[in-house]
Amino acid sequence: HVQLLESGGGLVQAGGSLTLSCAGSGRTFSNYNMGWFRQAPGEEREFVGAYSHSGGMTYYADSVKGRFTISRDNTVNTVYLQMNSLKPEDTAVYYCAAASESLLPKPSLRSRYSYWGQGTQVTVSS
Repeated sequence: HVQLLESGGGLVQAGGSLTLSCAGSGRTFSNYNMGWFRQAPGEEREFVGAYSHSGGMTYYADSVKGRFTISRDNTVNTVYLQMNSLKPEDTAVYYCAAASESLLPKPSLRSRYSYWGQGTQVTVSS
């Protein structure tokens, strides 16, 4: 069992950057595969990216590839989402999630993730 808490959201101008953090509880945090999702008003929650605990593989949605980077530091039980070149369409509540099972073949599948944080708001102004 793991609890997740996101932080780092806020208001930023288009073209700017933000780094979100997701702090996890529990001694087994390093064993979880981690994902980031986002949900804009009136939209479905969508996959942003994921980080596999085995081998450190990362996966990204096409919409953020090349702009967003996921990393993790297991010494402090934290996963990060570095967001660069932000666009107004990146505005959403961002959630981190933890999966105890393999992410493959489809890391974007929400049902793979058993634990979710409360989310943090990111607003990008034009």
